[in-house]
Amino acid sequence: MIKSRQKAFADNTLFALNIFVVVLLLAGDHLAIPKWLQPIGRMHPLLLHFPIVLLVLAILMDIFRFRPAFKEEKIYQDLATLLWLSGALLAAFTAVMGLFLSREPGYSGTELQWHRWLGVGIVFMATIIYVFREDAWYDRGMAQKASFILALFLIIGGHLGGDLSHGDDFILAPVLKAKGPTVPIDKALVYRDVVQPIFENKCISCHNSDKMKGGFMLTEEKAILKGGKDGKIIVPGQPQISLLLQRIHLQEDDKKHMPPTGKPQLSPAEQAVIYQWVKENAGFNLKVLALPATDSLRIASVPFLKSADSVEEQFDFAAADEKTIQKLNNNYRVINQVASGSPALAVDFYNRSVYTAKALEELSAIKKQVISLNLDKMPVKDAELKTIAQFENLRILNLDGSDISGNNLNTLSTLKYLRSISLAGTRLRPEAFDQLHSFKSLKLVFVWNTGLNDSQISNLQSANKNVQFIRGYKDSGKPMKLVPPQVKNTAFVFRAPVELNITSPIKGVDIRYTTDGSDPDSTKSLLYKPGIMVNSNTTVKAKAFKAGWYGSDVVSTSFFKNTYWPDSVALLKPVNEKYQGDGARTIIDGELGGTIFGNNKWLGTQQDMEFMLFFKQPVKPSELTVNCLKIIPSQIFLPSEIEVWVGPDQGHLRLSSVLKTATQKKEDPNLALAMNFKLNLNSAISCIKVIAKPIYKLPSWHPAKGKPSWVFIDEVLVN
Repeated sequence: MIKSRQKAFADNTLFALNIFVVVLLLAGDHLAIPKWLQPIGRMHPLLLHFPIVLLVLAILMDIFRFRPAFKEEKIYQDLATLLWLSGALLAAFTAVMGLFLSREPGYSGTELQWHRWLGVGIVFMATIIYVFREDAWYDRGMAQKASFILALFLIIGGHLGGDLSHGDDFILAPVLKAKGPTVPIDKALVYRDVVQPIFENKCISCHNSDKMKGGFMLTEEKAILKGGKDGKIIVPGQPQISLLLQRIHLQEDDKKHMPPTGKPQLSPAEQAVIYQWVKENAGFNLKVLALPATDSLRIASVPFLKSADSVEEQFDFAAADEKTIQKLNNNYRVINQVASGSPALAVDFYNRSVYTAKALEELSAIKKQVISLNLDKMPVKDAELKTIAQFENLRILNLDGSDISGNNLNTLSTLKYLRSISLAGTRLRPEAFDQLHSFKSLKLVFVWNTGLNDSQISNLQSANKNVQFIRGYKDSGKPMKLVPPQVKNTAFVFRAPVELNITSPIKGVDIRYTTDGSDPDSTKSLLYKPGIMVNSNTTVKAKAFKAGWYGSDVVSTSFFKNTYWPDSVALLKPVNEKYQGDGARTIIDGELGGTIFGNNKWLGTQQDMEFMLFFKQPVKPSELTVNCLKIIPSQIFLPSEIEVWVGPDQGHLRLSSVLKTATQKKEDPNLALAMNFKLNLNSAISCIKVIAKPIYKLPSWHPAKGKPSWVFIDEVLVN
């Protein structure tokens, strides 16, 4: 089957590769692999499957080669010889690549050493069997022993290789590391019970003691604080400059994005936990319940835990279709299993500005499986309680900070399994709580800051013996920080003036605001009262103050006037398929995208973004506003330059205005920024062309240095 000349060449090549493997083993620690050879080493995971398959086939054929039916069959014997030769050659090539790869930074530890020696052992064993299998002493018994040893090397070496690339006990994890019970919230630590499991599931396969990609580990507290070769991976209290957060939020196709493409990615809920943990100074012994009920880290952590009195439930409904769950998951609505193997689902909503009643109705396909629904700070109205009542197996409902009045709270009494409802921060009348007597399974109600006084809550408790009412914070005499005020407006792009609507969930606070870009103070800034109108492009900054409390954080909201709404819009160059929103109309639909670039309200590209606005009747505006996004860690920069062209038609345009942005810095905050252009027109126009250019090569300090930035635009306004 193999010609003698070809066989001689293959034999010599196999011999030379074995010698080369020995040289690499003996002198490997003293060899520096040049960069041009590193791509060859990185082909190791790609090639290794081929010799494994060939050697397994060769082992199987050798087990039966001594049977009378095959012993004298030349084709069978020649095929077995070819498999041994091919398998040994490919195993040798793969071993050389693996030895190259092991010299790169980030690979060390006992697992690597065992994997390396077993891989080399496979090469030597396969070569010995190939060379001596035709000798007289290599009988049936010897063939079986040799095949068993080689198979053992393949199994153990493959297992260790899987651990190196995918984490400890990758192959046996479903058997040996079945998911344990979720930790009760009253015993939970933020790091140990929420953050660390995320690291274990998504990160530790590349950042452990045996494989330290980037020179850092995520397995020990000291190692996490120490960082890696690029410096500290977390800066407690400053997630915006923490390398770990920057890498997580890079585009997925960026080579420095974590986790790498092809590995399980962090969900938005997991990203939120890590972000808030770093923001809260990355404490390793912080208890979840030590945080205030409204704290962002506590809110982000709770879905990963269970209540103190919870027990493992058995559900009588089937699991939802995986494709349906995947389709319903997005950046503002996250759906997770409550436990491994459970059909029950938990749904969390994020970003008040993009919430709609339709987003709740779309969950009808999984209404039987949803047992936990988190609508914290969503603008849920009374009418939507009818939709919620259709989630027949709902156990836990969070309506904190919603817009319900409580008039029809008993709509939810049909939920026979509902045991916990949180109404903190909603302004309900005391009579609304009288409806709770019709809830059959209710055990827990959060009524902090609902307007009820201690006496009213005590009366409720007396009337509902089986329900525990959680009052929340009790004044210890120490000042606490107020929660930020809430801007309740639903539209932020307007033609006619709109009334500014700001509220606070805390009773008796003063809300101070500014419109000049400065932060409000407690004495000089304007006091908010209903009836204030916004009639031009305005950024409102608001802050809550109350005697005996620390002032809240500042809330900043931008309003945009759009006097001349284009009749149509056209993209002159395509945008990235991941960030194409509702097509060209995305930039004239009156909906702002906030700072979440993946919510289908932004257009994004790494090329020049070019589009044209058309007006059926000529207009004579004086100003154009282009709303752009900047999130430095995610490679999203303000355009380096924006050109505005105007004219009576598409064929007769002149350059009207050019704006070049200042140098953007690593520590710049995430923001959506309105960039304004004076038009100075002599006559009316019917067309406006905008060209927004990215930074074609990012600076050296950015993880994506040398690559183009992303340009994101969500709204263009003409006034």
